[in-house]
Amino acid sequence: MNRFDAVQQIADALLFEGYVLYPYRASDGKNRVRWQFGVLMPPDYCVVDPSERGWSQTECLLDGDAAVLSVRVRFLQAQRRTVLDADEVEVASLQTDQATYLPWDEAVVRTVDLRADLTELPQLVPFRIPGGTETEAVGTAGFLRRTRLPVTGTVALTIKPLPGPYGAARLRIRVENNTPDSSSERVGALRQALIAHHVLVAAEGCRFLSLLEPPEWATAYAAGCDNVGLYPVLAGDLLLSSPIILYDHPRIAPESQGDLFDATEIDEILSLRAMTLTDDEKREVRGTDQRAAELLARVDSMPPELMDRLHGTIRYLRKVTEPEPPPPDTPWWDPGNDSTVSPETDTVLVGGVAVGNGSRVRLRPGIRRADAQDMFLTGRLGTVVAVLSDVDGETHVAVALDGEEGEIQRAHGRYLYFSPDELEPLVGAG
Repeated sequence: MNRFDAVQQIADALLFEGYVLYPYRASDGKNRVRWQFGVLMPPDYCVVDPSERGWSQTECLLDGDAAVLSVRVRFLQAQRRTVLDADEVEVASLQTDQATYLPWDEAVVRTVDLRADLTELPQLVPFRIPGGTETEAVGTAGFLRRTRLPVTGTVALTIKPLPGPYGAARLRIRVENNTPDSSSERVGALRQALIAHHVLVAAEGCRFLSLLEPPEWATAYAAGCDNVGLYPVLAGDLLLSSPIILYDHPRIAPESQGDLFDATEIDEILSLRAMTLTDDEKREVRGTDQRAAELLARVDSMPPELMDRLHGTIRYLRKVTEPEPPPPDTPWWDPGNDSTVSPETDTVLVGGVAVGNGSRVRLRPGIRRADAQDMFLTGRLGTVVAVLSDVDGETHVAVALDGEEGEIQRAHGRYLYFSPDELEPLVGAG
């Protein structure tokens, strides 16, 4: 097994972050301005637009200055896909029974691997990713032609032993795009860029130190590391230098069923949204990109029990040793079966009136809040469902509104919550 396989899933999530966003169609505006993370542009374009970067630098700490490194640089190489009719004439779109194809920039995963002995650094390793053209027949309807432009670059490794008795060293990895003669337009320059690039490093004979939580003796060393465009974190015994700042030892949520290309979103929301696409929209999704087509097929065929897993979990409540499960009839709010706590029977005094489950109230929110939605609730009537206390000893009253809204709230078990002084008891009601 390759040592980098252990972090492949999180590395792929970085590689395809923002690759194609909901609604996953090439025609949608958000999918016309793409690839914002980890992009290294050709040097000519960086002169045209100095806000773009053509190189990145990773600096990390090694506990020991004698080791063999395995370095892997991963990125996407863009390829332009044009649409041709049956006569191989370029057209704006191509229709089949299952998909609608539009011109689109796809991407191919590229990897640059190298090994180096720390005693042999500095080292400069050039690489070249060739271009090419491929044509794919789409049944008898037409063709898809994919064109890639060559990309060249370098990976530079240097090591600097650090002063002091600890035997630590600072490793620098500089990745640079030096592709010549690129386009002066961003869309064109992206076709010769290193897109979503990141760096994986394994070390034999020493260990990496965290820059986020270094040992006390290495705090000053960590503060002296200069990272540009990427930031390194620990990933098991490996180092992952990412264009998106992560915590040490990042991982994909075990509930996730596959990439949705937007790790800042929630899988459940995006999956449900994808299910709502119309048949015509789904045809375009299938024709936009093979990865989008696979996403759609996975979501459309997801069994209910897998969808239920996406609904949510509270990880910080989990323990290394799972406790004995409570009896089936033990309520969530009373795991110890403590009879002194009972939200459904407890009451709170409001204006001298005991308010509890079943009490009718008029809402007077906003006394201690600044929520603009409160104006829509002022004066509304509802029924108290429960009286609860938080860990700070504050009392909160759960209320279901009158009418259809309240019926929906009761069906889902999700209510509106108010402090006691935001309620006006309806004396004699309830």
